Amino acid sequence: MLESGSRTDISALGEFGLIDHLVEHFPLKNKSSVIGPGDDAAVLQRDSKTYSILSSELYLEGVHFDLAFHPLKHLGFKLVVSGVSDILAMNGTPEQIAVNIGLSNRFSLEAVEELYAGIQIACEQYKLDLIGGDTSSSRSGLTLGIQAYGWVDKKKVTRRSGAKPGDLLCVSGDLGGAYMGLQILEREKRVFSEHPDMQPDLEPYDYIVGRQLKPDARMDVIQTWAEKDVLPTSAIDVSDGVASELRHLAKHSGVGFDVYEEKLPIDPQTLDTAVSFDLNPSVVALNGGEDFEILFTIAQSDYEKINKHVDFSIIGHATEAAGSIRLVTRAGSAFDIKAQGWPQSH
Repeated sequence: MLESGSRTDISALGEFGLIDHLVEHFPLKNKSSVIGPGDDAAVLQRDSKTYSILSSELYLEGVHFDLAFHPLKHLGFKLVVSGVSDILAMNGTPEQIAVNIGLSNRFSLEAVEELYAGIQIACEQYKLDLIGGDTSSSRSGLTLGIQAYGWVDKKKVTRRSGAKPGDLLCVSGDLGGAYMGLQILEREKRVFSEHPDMQPDLEPYDYIVGRQLKPDARMDVIQTWAEKDVLPTSAIDVSDGVASELRHLAKHSGVGFDVYEEKLPIDPQTLDTAVSFDLNPSVVALNGGEDFEILFTIAQSDYEKINKHVDFSIIGHATEAAGSIRLVTRAGSAFDIKAQGWPQSH
């Protein structure tokens, strides 16, 4: 505390340690509060059969986005995806959002309308109602915040804390594309700043640039779980990167994980681009954030239900070695997977 005269750098705790430290003295006092800090979203009592779910996200200019290459309409859409994805990771159905915005005087009415046009498109696509929010002036760039609200069947709520040794580790979609899309956009920004007469050619990178600028919230994942009668033992959305998300699942479930390098789903465009940047595609897949896929575990008895699903990959399994997160390489060696957790500045 400041009264003691001591000073601790926040970096000494890291993002996850900081959150845990700040909320450790806030026990839940109300019966209506079911799940507080520590999961993808808060869970509240709703009625005898369902819970309400609340998630919150903050986007800061210069940290989470760069307006040099993030069109405002895309940014509005992506903001909604970030909030909705947390609801989906709890096996919930999103229904409403509220948006907070801090603006400097460099933004015109037309610019703000463009931002909200993206929010509107997302609301239409995901069947959401915009129910409120707040606006304020800002002296430090564009600040965006979103609260997403939804519901989940009490018998089907999925947390980070249910994985057990032997459970299969699965992920939807592919990994690392959003990160490599960001690398392309930042490279083209540098080229344009040095040669303003040169127009960026993003067509060869259409998929990964799209993964960065206009990701998709995986509504289809929870629909597939329901159709195939699969209830994941744990789940989390991939916003900070698989390595970071595995830390959360391991900590809350009291297990470890072995991840198999050869099983990581990597799109060919992501792989080729990573190689061209002299980056290891597996490292990109594990540490690149903002894919907004769903990482989840299932009991081995559910293996046949998802084994042949074209958009799910089984990439490893939970182990009894609590907190141990290892990558098993193609050569059969095993290495500890590290994750920093801080969002990378755009």
